Amino acid sequence: MELCLDQVSKSFGEGRKASLVLDRISFTMQTGQFVAFLGSSGSGKSTLMRLVAGLDQPSSGSLSLNGQPIRKPSAERGMVFQKYSLYPWLTAAQNVAFGLELQRLDKQEIRDRTAFFLQVVGLSDWAACLPRQLSGGMQQRVAIARALAAKPQLLLLDEPFGALDLQIRESMQEFLHDLWCRTGLSILLITHDIEEALLLAQQIHILAPRPGRIVRSLVVEHDGSDLAGLRLSRPFLNQRQALAAEMRQLDRPLA
Repeated sequence: MELCLDQVSKSFGEGRKASLVLDRISFTMQTGQFVAFLGSSGSGKSTLMRLVAGLDQPSSGSLSLNGQPIRKPSAERGMVFQKYSLYPWLTAAQNVAFGLELQRLDKQEIRDRTAFFLQVVGLSDWAACLPRQLSGGMQQRVAIARALAAKPQLLLLDEPFGALDLQIRESMQEFLHDLWCRTGLSILLITHDIEEALLLAQQIHILAPRPGRIVRSLVVEHDGSDLAGLRLSRPFLNQRQALAAEMRQLDRPLA
């Protein structure tokens, strides 16, 4: 798997009223990488994710997966949004199976994939529950299982834990890190949460706002075997503090 963005820009509107949201974004990621885009409001994070998902097209530049242009949504790119986006009238298992049924897969394969990925996210015992019977974190696990069931080459996460309470968010971050370690998924995350980016990603691209542009990229080299301990370690806290100061500086209006 190779995702490549080359000088990607995105504007909304036309002529003098056009608003540049993303400005010449370029990066490449490979199979098994966990990459995060970190930026505040106005940095174009969600716009960038919509472009990679194929839900929108760039104004200039190009996006490709494995050398093929990205022009529309595809099962090779699984998407998980901040809102759980589950069908409330379907059980957890039916939500996971829904996309597979649209692909007209064999019924036995649908049952097998659904059961397997519910087991992967630790929800086998809740397969028959409706979303309203599940916690926020459990609903987001169902959404992740649904994305994984299509066997995507790339998992796209659009602020997936932003709507969760702190304690649940931390447990979901640990779950996602463990899932990545166990499966070797290729994951692209967008977030405004500095700690989340530092905890989970191997590489972070920092976006400055208005328009969104990459101002710095860094490789994260923490030992992620114990996320709870890492959160409290002095080197991690120092890096988080320095990155927070950098983000505040980027958000300052120009004189």
